[in-house]
Amino acid sequence: MLEHIDLTRTVARKKYDKQLPELQDRLHLLQRACHDARLSTVIVFEGWDTAGKGTAIRKLGERLEPRAAEIVATREARTREKQLPWLGRFWAMLPEYGSMAIFDRSWYGRVLGDRIEGRVVEGQWRQAWHDIASFERALAEDRYLIVKFFLHISREEQARRLQMLEADPAAAWQVEPADWRRHEQYDQYLVAIEEMLHQTETEWAPWTIVEATDRNWVRLRVFRTVIERMERELLRRGEAVPEMSGKSNRGES
Repeated sequence: MLEHIDLTRTVARKKYDKQLPELQDRLHLLQRACHDARLSTVIVFEGWDTAGKGTAIRKLGERLEPRAAEIVATREARTREKQLPWLGRFWAMLPEYGSMAIFDRSWYGRVLGDRIEGRVVEGQWRQAWHDIASFERALAEDRYLIVKFFLHISREEQARRLQMLEADPAAAWQVEPADWRRHEQYDQYLVAIEEMLHQTETEWAPWTIVEATDRNWVRLRVFRTVIERMERELLRRGEAVPEMSGKSNRGES
């Protein structure tokens, strides 16, 4: 699947600068419409280290209403969380009806990092595919829209970005030995990612693979996808889809 992705996709800066504010305004309007309809949005970001998840998430949330949107940075399960069913902690992270949660990594760590690093045995990560599908279906059958992104870059591009970060005194701290170790495991992760995408692709929670070599392309692709999915979900549930006015709606309550 991933070998067919065109990683040369780019967007001209002038086009990006023109379209981004329009997309931000549209997303803000849809956020308000979903809030009024008590429709929750769960946006999941997965992808390679240095693929640009953090910058895409920050740009996505930049002009959202902060009282109805939250960025959730997912880490490894802590001691108490390990004593509970593995998906339990993610139920607790879900947004309330009408709100939005943007996950910087998510429950997919079970079938990626946990699998490759040996934190779970094969039977556990294989079962997790089915657990995840059931979890996401339960959300979709309630009042949740699930939008999932995987940001894809080549092994060579990842190495280039790690080297650039290390060469920058202000950014070198971001690169740890574990980042290079995962880079050396690129092919192992590639197998796990391909299986994850295949096993957890569903009509209620489809994946969007984003060509992530050009960061401006990533941002526009993410915005357009979220907007399209929110509009479609509002229509599917019989809710009104707001029209864009001639002026920005930002800052209104």
